[in-house]
Amino acid sequence: MSKKKLVVRTATLDDIDGIITVCDKVYSEMPSYSPAMIRGQILHFPDGHLVAEMNGEIVGYSASIKVSEKKAFSKHTWQQITGDGFGTTHDENGDYLYGYETCVHPGYRRHRIGQRFYNKRKNIVKYERLKGIVFAGRIPNYRKRKKKVGSPEEYIQQVLDKKINDPTLNFQVKNGFEVLGILKEYLPSDKQSMGFAVHLLWKNPEISENQVNSQSKRKPSRQNSVRVVSVQYQQRGIKSFEDFSQMVEYFVDVTADYRADFVLFPELFTMQLLSIENEQIHPSKAVEKMTKWTDQVRDLFQGLALKYNVNIIAGSHPTYVGKKVQNISYVCLRDGSVHQQAKIHPTPDERYWWNIEGGSKLNVIQTDCGPIGVLICYDSEFPELSRYLVNQGMQILFVPFLTDNRQAYCRVKYCCQARAIENQVYVAMAGNVGNLPRVHNMDIQYAQSCILTPCDYPFARDGIAADTTPNAEMVAIADLRMDVLKEARNSGAVQNLKDRRHDLYSVSWHNLDEDI
Repeated sequence: MSKKKLVVRTATLDDIDGIITVCDKVYSEMPSYSPAMIRGQILHFPDGHLVAEMNGEIVGYSASIKVSEKKAFSKHTWQQITGDGFGTTHDENGDYLYGYETCVHPGYRRHRIGQRFYNKRKNIVKYERLKGIVFAGRIPNYRKRKKKVGSPEEYIQQVLDKKINDPTLNFQVKNGFEVLGILKEYLPSDKQSMGFAVHLLWKNPEISENQVNSQSKRKPSRQNSVRVVSVQYQQRGIKSFEDFSQMVEYFVDVTADYRADFVLFPELFTMQLLSIENEQIHPSKAVEKMTKWTDQVRDLFQGLALKYNVNIIAGSHPTYVGKKVQNISYVCLRDGSVHQQAKIHPTPDERYWWNIEGGSKLNVIQTDCGPIGVLICYDSEFPELSRYLVNQGMQILFVPFLTDNRQAYCRVKYCCQARAIENQVYVAMAGNVGNLPRVHNMDIQYAQSCILTPCDYPFARDGIAADTTPNAEMVAIADLRMDVLKEARNSGAVQNLKDRRHDLYSVSWHNLDEDI
């Protein structure tokens, strides 16, 4: 006879499917989370997100962030306090833990999973030396009793006076929470609660009333540096795939000698393979030929990432996806895993000459150095895309690009600089130089590859950590401090992420059928 085993642990990205299944069961009448939302929640504050697992099955989920005292006690909505459900409002220097999700599979509600989540949250608060826990609780029985009790305030009072039995609120009061008031229009989609929520507080008994929760009483941020290399790659004629492999391996070998964590190659730099036959053919036929190299290109970079212990963003390469050709960047991590990101917006030339179609999925990629994102060239000129990646937790954005003149290059560079500033992220760019005279749309190149930072005191004064000489084959190398990035986001001269008006605007991804 097998014994049941219940474990409450920190959530990981591998739990996303299971978390969504539980949420769908619990909130059948309300919109559920998308994989991107859960991904963002976990990556923004890993320690604050928990799952309950019964014999390997996810049966419960708890989500929380840290917020300032002012934000914790002010009037707010669920959308505002959670950053549209992505957890982007997490404040590393916050005073209170804010719980914004606790759900348990209906079939497992007699296992005290909710109690276990509450105990874990209290342990987090004590360990982090926070002042307490704040959250907004649902009142799903209010709609049924509205005619008898009237206002939600009266409903709460009758529950506290034990004239009405509300299992949820009773449970919270028994756990030491006190009622601060009612939050109106907290979650309009919660029809049972009619959009209302109970504002609740639990005080940490280990912190006195007037004690300041100073940063000095917490664990110091771990200083961590990520070394990034952008390869400004020269296009030249070659005679075989082996020639291409040797040149690529040279750059990977060099960057590995410099102990790089990431190496970035340019967009469509693999078009150099067309020079093997050196035939001037119609652009659509050229792309058709390129797709035949896909497996070899992907295998080459996967092998190099393992051999040299470096994460490689392998530029981009035309690839068949079903019956469509897409411009895809292969991200080969040093653990042997391979991820891919399609270009969302092909340029007019790509669509006209090469019949390339845009992708419809955009996810962060978790690496051993933190979450990263990839936007291929033209995609960097659409701010919604980088914001969507930041919502999911991105800290470094990689932009392989291909431009033929200075004006085109400047469009990409200025937009990348804007993305770095507005999202407080690092951005690495890598472009092609040199010529391929017999290859349409690759005949001339212009590039000045660079690694960009936000513009604030801890960073380079012009927001450029490293760059290259224009139109010369070389690399740009920079050490990017992730702890400084986090510090800038939380207490910089400007705090673009913290100061977003979630009550006014948001980025909503309509294609929810995404890969996890």
